Amino acid sequence: MANITELDKITVPLGGQQIELQQIDHAEDGMSLLRIRIREGKRFTIFDIDPATAARWAAGMQNWAEQQSQDAPTA
Repeated sequence: MANITELDKITVPLGGQQIELQQIDHAEDGMSLLRIRIREGKRFTIFDIDPATAARWAAGMQNWAEQQSQDAPTA
């Protein structure tokens, strides 16, 4: 049996998708995964990813966000 811990819930401003982040701890083997649940209306997309994949995904998103703020026009 797995223990699920809620980490964060995000609603996307454009589109209204709901993103949930959960930690999944498997009691049998001690494995922990990050579950990403994306809800679009009645449709769900679910990813269970390992720490290395989560780190690479996070770095890619962080790099993109930083580039957007650098490219933003100044007033």
